[in-house]
Amino acid sequence: MIKRSFLAALLFAAACATTPIAPHGASVMNLTVLKDQLREYHDSGAYERDIRVVAEGARAWIVTRAPQVTRPAVVFDVDETTLSNWTRTLANDYGYFTDGPCTQLPRGPCGAHAYEDGAMGEAIAPMLDTYNAARAAGVAVFFITGRREQRRAGTEANLRRVGYAEWTELVLRPADGPSTPAAEYKAPQRARIEAQGYTIIANIGDQQSDLDGGHAERTFLVPNPYYRLH
Repeated sequence: MIKRSFLAALLFAAACATTPIAPHGASVMNLTVLKDQLREYHDSGAYERDIRVVAEGARAWIVTRAPQVTRPAVVFDVDETTLSNWTRTLANDYGYFTDGPCTQLPRGPCGAHAYEDGAMGEAIAPMLDTYNAARAAGVAVFFITGRREQRRAGTEANLRRVGYAEWTELVLRPADGPSTPAAEYKAPQRARIEAQGYTIIANIGDQQSDLDGGHAERTFLVPNPYYRLH
């Protein structure tokens, strides 16, 4: 019994000596590699293809459902749903900051407020197609964005510049006040729209928090691997 225990101890010690131990953090992806993959996902066209799948599903539902309800409405988010901020994202190496100029694109730095006030975002083409289909079907369009009221002029100019010519309402956060989670801010706004007699047949956004909280018949989540908001 003693010999058997001694042999087992020797085998255990040998195993410990020869089994490699993974370094701490070995399962975490290198940040540079991850950034390269994100850029490839965008530049290869895969990002737009994935958005198109969502946009086409939303469009099919909207044009089918719209004639079946009175006062149909669609809610769109703005950033990374209807407008792309890719040039700013890339210029800032995936970072985000609000202040400072944005005068050197495609090089950074680029402050978010200057970028938004300058109406520099580009249309996300598949979502513009969905917007146009909704308008053609007689659906009221609402934009609900996490941008604050100070950004209204630039946001309106940007939407119109890239093709979102008309809407029923553009809702922004108040100029002052706490930054409540998106779901706590957006869901009551959708409830307010419903209280006006609209049926929100689709709610479209790139963050789960854009969609949480109900007050829409169907929700459509646009892919966004670049950042997450709560």
